[in-house]
Amino acid sequence: MTADQLPISPVTTAVVELEAHVHSDGWDQPVRLFAIAKMSELLEREPALAAAMELDAENATGNELIPVEQEWSQGDEAVDEALAQIAWPPQVLGTAIVIERFILPPTAEVDLAGETESGAIVEAVTNHPDRREVRLAALVMRDGRQMCALRLKENDSDDAVLSGKDLLPGLTDALTATLT
Repeated sequence: MTADQLPISPVTTAVVELEAHVHSDGWDQPVRLFAIAKMSELLEREPALAAAMELDAENATGNELIPVEQEWSQGDEAVDEALAQIAWPPQVLGTAIVIERFILPPTAEVDLAGETESGAIVEAVTNHPDRREVRLAALVMRDGRQMCALRLKENDSDDAVLSGKDLLPGLTDALTATLT
């Protein structure tokens, strides 16, 4: 069986579609946080919200995962610190976050070796000639399933989005902690 013949899980579909949704708003997006619900449960429990989201009850199979965007009011606080303050109620089946960051190749560590102050590090990374802009999407479920998606700005194509379970372990761990 080839990779394109493998069945795609609802979690993989949800995180890739979520990244594409945020991508439709362009680059330079703020942090975006989502509660994850099953479409069938959302239609039943929150019909007004489902209607506002224009969800189609007639075509729902019951297994689709629906992201419901939440307000991110953490300002400039570090994402991991902000996530440590969040706790989801039991009816939320999972959570997802989409963030944009700069990444550097491992060889750039030499250029940052003398920097110790966080402001100086951020400035050095932002101005580094080898920096790459990336959008990271991570989704975790209460039952332990998780998936991530990654899009490089320099290779900005839907078919170039990488997905995988273990792409962002620190971020998925922080999201998982919000569900416990």
